[in-house]
Amino acid sequence: MITKVHMEALSPTMEEGQLVNWLKSEGDDVSNGEVLAEIETDKATMELVARGEGVLRKIFLDEGGTAPVGEVIAVIADAEEDISEVSGSGGGGSPSEDEEDDAEPAEAADDSESSSGAAEEEGQASEAEHDTSEAEPKESTSPDRAEGERIKASPLARRLAEDFGIDLAAVEGSGPAGRIVKRDVEEAKEKGVSAPTPSAPTAGDWSPDEEEYEDVAISQMRKTIAKRLVESIGPVPHFFLTIEVDMGRVMQARKTVNAMLEDEGRKVSINDFVLKATAGALRKHPNCNAHWLGADKGIRRFNPVHLGVAVAVEDGLITPVVRHAHQKGIARISDEVREMAGRAREKKLKPEEYTGATFSVSNLGMFGIEEFTAVINPPEAGILAVGGIEEIPVVEHGEVVVRPRMKITMSCDHRVIDGAQGARFLQTLKAMLEEPAAILV
Repeated sequence: MITKVHMEALSPTMEEGQLVNWLKSEGDDVSNGEVLAEIETDKATMELVARGEGVLRKIFLDEGGTAPVGEVIAVIADAEEDISEVSGSGGGGSPSEDEEDDAEPAEAADDSESSSGAAEEEGQASEAEHDTSEAEPKESTSPDRAEGERIKASPLARRLAEDFGIDLAAVEGSGPAGRIVKRDVEEAKEKGVSAPTPSAPTAGDWSPDEEEYEDVAISQMRKTIAKRLVESIGPVPHFFLTIEVDMGRVMQARKTVNAMLEDEGRKVSINDFVLKATAGALRKHPNCNAHWLGADKGIRRFNPVHLGVAVAVEDGLITPVVRHAHQKGIARISDEVREMAGRAREKKLKPEEYTGATFSVSNLGMFGIEEFTAVINPPEAGILAVGGIEEIPVVEHGEVVVRPRMKITMSCDHRVIDGAQGARFLQTLKAMLEEPAAILV
């Protein structure tokens, strides 16, 4: 019996997926429910399982390729069954030489975007991948390539090579047309293949071979972020409210709590206090803990607080959700955020772990940002933008003193939250942070 393998909707907002890695090859036996491949969605890397059994007769979508939800990307059938009438995604097979010429710069650009920040922070020269003149002699297993020949590799393989410090020029490709895929890089790592050491750049260095610009392909996550922002900043009538909070007592409370948790090897952050206080304030102002459902459906106000916490990942950001945050202590909130943030960066979150937030918080204080505005994530009606703590002079009881102050800006959907409602919520939040004991009330 013929079973078509479709690109499935593996997350609620997924419209297309990228084939990260085939775990089965053509000709392999497949059982119903067995994992066939890893798919990168707009939020995470998920497993695609077989919906039938037999032999994996044909793969239409190569590793690194993308296909819309519903597209046929492979076919499972009996060994002797005729599958000639089954067609699939155009992203598979061995591309022609002209097609490879068109596609390759986009693949390289996709990787350069995702890894550029890390490379700059670690002081790595951006030319390292292309300048192989100073490379160590390659092992005997290295492929023979003509000078200047472009290296064909999937975006995932390029990212792994960057992470592992592997020179792709020294890797033998096993994919279609000699394309380097994930398993090739992993095997190269086991063999100890390394990247060449770039020569130290000098001020004003420029090569006449340097490209004037590059067109950067975008990841599935970045595509979704772009679409969601258009849906939010345009249709949603934003307005913004900013309040300044004295964080002296929170900083003292944090020291006390961390001293209590020291024996357990745990600690809490300032942001954990902000999250706990936000959950408490939302319980007192349910009109802010709400979703806009549409003019014909109205507003949904929530009793429990499911708090979305913005986490920066390689391709953008994702908001893991702390469910029933109002019922959890600061230490537990801290543990959950840290654990989910780690898995978010590895693209291992489950859909139910990053959907269903009733309100969100974004904190850029750790990057030295004093104040900013965040874009609401529909259908939520609000989001907090938390800046860094600054020691500034303020007047207290007629005297100028230096105090740790922090600015919080609330973005409000005016269809749900009026100015006075948002202001009262921020007043409650400010009171809780300036007297942390109030969080317990």
